[in-house]
Amino acid sequence: MKKSLRYFVLTCLVFFSLHTFAQDKTPDKDTVVQLYGVVMSADSLRGLEATSVIVEGTGRGTLTNSEGVFSIAVLKGDRIRFSSIGFKDKAITIPRNLQGNQYSVIQLMVNDTAYLPATILKPRPTRAQFERDFVNAEVPADALEIARRNNDEATRKALLMSLPADGQEAYKVQVQQQAQRYYYAGQQPPINLFNPAAWAEFIQAWKRGDFKRNP
Repeated sequence: MKKSLRYFVLTCLVFFSLHTFAQDKTPDKDTVVQLYGVVMSADSLRGLEATSVIVEGTGRGTLTNSEGVFSIAVLKGDRIRFSSIGFKDKAITIPRNLQGNQYSVIQLMVNDTAYLPATILKPRPTRAQFERDFVNAEVPADALEIARRNNDEATRKALLMSLPADGQEAYKVQVQQQAQRYYYAGQQPPINLFNPAAWAEFIQAWKRGDFKRNP
């Protein structure tokens, strides 16, 4: 009898321990917070579009809309990082002692200044002197042939493909990649192998000669 009672008490202790551990692992509904707000530039108070709002350590996040407004579900105590190209990253922490399940924020982003080396420009003092120096400038004999060759359509396409993207192009590509990643989060992206529109675009690019090698 005593042995059976001992086993019963041990089983109860194990059951309650597992139950308590599961409760600790499962987030309480009171800890879920609806975070919403607007992200703006600090100097002009302009809404920043496509700003990344990331919950650190979780891989979850969202993007602001065209007016800088966002909304995302987080937990109390989470650290939220705001990131936008051309601005310094900002981070906030959701208070653990927050009353209620809603938290609003107006996040101001400061410009991230990039200092470039100084460049000294020395223009001609007068228009007449510029015209005289321009006319008397020595031009290589093969300059006309080089200019004609560089302005060829195939050469211009090859140069366009080899040149690095500027800031605006890089920003556009990053925003498109982030939007596509968030759009297909939790599911498999479509395969364009069976997409008629993608095949039509590929055929048109082939006819234009986009895949020809640079001679």
